[in-house]
Amino acid sequence: MEKKCWLISVNMGYGHQRTAFPLRHLALDEMIINANDYHKMPGEDKKAWKAIKDFYEFVSNVKRIPLFGDLIFLIFDFFQKIFNFYPKRDLSRPNFQLKETYEMIKGGWGRDLIEKLKKRNEKIGKTLPLVSTFFVPAFMAEFFRYPGDIFCVVCDADVSRSWAPFYPKESKIKYFAPTQRVAERLKLYGIDQRNIFFTGYPLPKELIGAEQMEELKENLKHRLLNLDPQKKYFQRYQELVVSKLGPVPSVSDHPLTILFSIGGAGAQKEQAIAYLRSLFFYLKKGELRIILSAGVKEKVNNYFLKSIEKLGLEERLGKEIEIIFSSSVKGYFEKFNQALKKTDILWTKPSELSFYSALGIPILIAPPIGSQEQSNMRWLLKSGFALKQENPAYARQWLFDWLREGYFAEAAMEAFIEGEKLGTFNIEKIIPAPSPLENGF
Repeated sequence: MEKKCWLISVNMGYGHQRTAFPLRHLALDEMIINANDYHKMPGEDKKAWKAIKDFYEFVSNVKRIPLFGDLIFLIFDFFQKIFNFYPKRDLSRPNFQLKETYEMIKGGWGRDLIEKLKKRNEKIGKTLPLVSTFFVPAFMAEFFRYPGDIFCVVCDADVSRSWAPFYPKESKIKYFAPTQRVAERLKLYGIDQRNIFFTGYPLPKELIGAEQMEELKENLKHRLLNLDPQKKYFQRYQELVVSKLGPVPSVSDHPLTILFSIGGAGAQKEQAIAYLRSLFFYLKKGELRIILSAGVKEKVNNYFLKSIEKLGLEERLGKEIEIIFSSSVKGYFEKFNQALKKTDILWTKPSELSFYSALGIPILIAPPIGSQEQSNMRWLLKSGFALKQENPAYARQWLFDWLREGYFAEAAMEAFIEGEKLGTFNIEKIIPAPSPLENGF
């Protein structure tokens, strides 16, 4: 029987939606359901979700305001704090955020969504497993007794207590962990080991190819040529490169390309332009290509267009400078994934995009926002998959120094060899086929 599921996400930022996008082929009719924005959603539920989303975007943007912004964010981040892993100990006690979440669910938050899914199961004559890329819909499904399997896809390198249910030892929610640390952390939170699957993060199949990773390897060969212009890395590790990727061409099929990814709140747009200003000389010479990811925010797209015009670079648009913008999240992800094929360095805060390093794309880390991104940054740096940015105003100096030394090439190969690339394939193997409806349902 063909495997299909109810694929649930939330459109708060891009993280949870980007995590769901590579799994869309598993969703019934390839439909990703946003738990906070679906057809005929009750007003009270919509109001609750909107308050959470608005607050998240407010905090992300207000952090840029000296002192006041830092104080507001510090208070917010305290409630989603990830405790030190060592010494290992029982961390199953619910935190404040989890208690508040369950109080809202007990009041009926999410009941409508789960009841609608039950009715749709009746309509199609079978119970589909439910896969959520955010913990709250998984909690809702369990609380309101969704009859099928419930899975939660984790999208960070470590997680707070909020990701595990109130009574973890009694829960039937199963977790797909992107890292071993997440798998071990969930055990400390009280999740039964049988409900934890270390799969890796779900990456887009269009950037991998089949499980033999032909597409990924071909893209990486050309990327390495741009990341190691002085051949310092190749001189030391050519045998390793050839053994993992096969023969490498003599010339790359694209110029050195950096993709600047802006988060859903748009809080990093000024930094991207600071880089653009610093790299002005190389853009004018045609030695560098820059892609600015505006996402679905028209105001971010307009900001980029006006900034490019002020810098006198408008004639470079469509050539050395490209802006990724779409009115739909689906369109944005499709354009973004296509651009990654010819991207050499991915500049981003350490969000869910940290896991894209496994594609052999070195991450240039922008300042993290919050405990989860701090954890992602630590994972990236300890793994050797990324480098922290220096002052954007002097990028024309340190960026090209690092390229000449082969640092980015080393990070790219390290991430390709050590990173888990087949998360999407692993997840689809574990998700069960739909089951017959339960008696009386």
